[in-house]
Amino acid sequence: MKVKMILPALSEAESPFWRPIKYSLFPPLGLATLAAYLSPDDEIDLQDQHVEELNLNDTPDLVVIQVYITNAYRAYKIADHYRKQGAYVLLGGLHVTSLPDEAALHADTIFIGVGEETFPQFLKDFKNRNPKKVYNSSIRTLEKIPPIRRDLIKRNRYLVPNSIVVTRGCPHHCDFCYKDAFFEGGRSFYTQVVDDALAEIERLPGRHLYFLDDHLLGNAKFASELFEGMKGMNRVFQGAATIDSILRGNLIEKAAEAGLRSLFVGFETFSPANLRQSNKKQNLEKDYIKAVNRLHWLGIMINGSFVFGLDEDDKDVFKRTVDWGVKNAITTSTYHILTPYPNTRLFKDMEQQDRILTRNWDLYDTRNVVYQTKNLTAEELKIGYDWAYKEFYSWSNIFKSSFNHESHKHKLKHFFYTGGWKKFESVWNFLIKTKSLNGMLPVLESILSKVKIDKKEIITTEEEKLQPIRI
Repeated sequence: MKVKMILPALSEAESPFWRPIKYSLFPPLGLATLAAYLSPDDEIDLQDQHVEELNLNDTPDLVVIQVYITNAYRAYKIADHYRKQGAYVLLGGLHVTSLPDEAALHADTIFIGVGEETFPQFLKDFKNRNPKKVYNSSIRTLEKIPPIRRDLIKRNRYLVPNSIVVTRGCPHHCDFCYKDAFFEGGRSFYTQVVDDALAEIERLPGRHLYFLDDHLLGNAKFASELFEGMKGMNRVFQGAATIDSILRGNLIEKAAEAGLRSLFVGFETFSPANLRQSNKKQNLEKDYIKAVNRLHWLGIMINGSFVFGLDEDDKDVFKRTVDWGVKNAITTSTYHILTPYPNTRLFKDMEQQDRILTRNWDLYDTRNVVYQTKNLTAEELKIGYDWAYKEFYSWSNIFKSSFNHESHKHKLKHFFYTGGWKKFESVWNFLIKTKSLNGMLPVLESILSKVKIDKKEIITTEEEKLQPIRI
């Protein structure tokens, strides 16, 4: 059987703000995970449109398309194309789970939720010529899943080809999170068996790993055993975690000892009212500066995530957020305009309040205002968002933020990482076009090399010592 598996490019790919390097960092693993359930005799073509031109001049028997909100229209167009040719088309992913009736119009079968249980069941039914229109995920386990079909991934197209996922979901339930609906009907957070996760890591060549988990430290027992098993592997890795998990116990120290060098952290907002509005309880009454200093002491660089447009935000929120990030030497910042994704509690609340302005899913990219704002106008929010990115990544603030570290090595790491990430777009584009991006991995690993400073060198002003920011 000929099988085509497609991740269509997000609508941002046609935007003037499109950054090819951002979507060439690591390979997504959803389709390669499902491919492991196919027969060894099947002819499989897996294409990620973010890093390659999509070939539609083929005649597969089965087409599997992964749908996010801002690639939905493109995914539907591709699905319609293949259905007209007589292929059997499957649609799954976050957007399909959020809006199944919409997706079903463009597919022979749709998948609700995760696919480790439902996709193999579909394959049995398909072989018996009795496939269902809808498959709902209910059993949630990562035990005994087959190894990911990494042979289908075009590794040379990505900066960090060793992406890995060892958990599913998140133990927290923020109102704006797209993934809550995806895990309805079963466990919303679960892990691999530690030995299976370690075996997967052992199979990966090179040093660098990119954990795609929403919350790598979400299960303390699992994470502790994982990091213990990784000690001595000489790995360097990046991941994501919450403020709460950074401050609690010594798990973050174990992660650093195992090779953690960069962490995505959801600060989101400095307003307790905004946190309560978003149900982001894990950040309430937490000392942001203490968490930042702990990461810096361990030599872990920080990618801070911040959301603009929550109801308590005012005109000064953009400057306050940028200034805080520079002052506290946040390595990179990712800013978002609040986006009410379909089927989230935020969307339902705003829909009841008649605040949803458009259902054009191409605009739901966290760069555009799609709801009726409060305190800020839509124009003020958009202008402030654009200003924050430009200001944070100005050369003057990159220098200033770098020099807010005490260790000279950390200053250099920060400067090269932040400057390289944002100020050399033409170089990245050249490397991508010449398919030599992966050759930069040793440089990235060198920048991520271990650095640990003395506790006395932690960045803390006298004022902050007396009045630490607590949320």
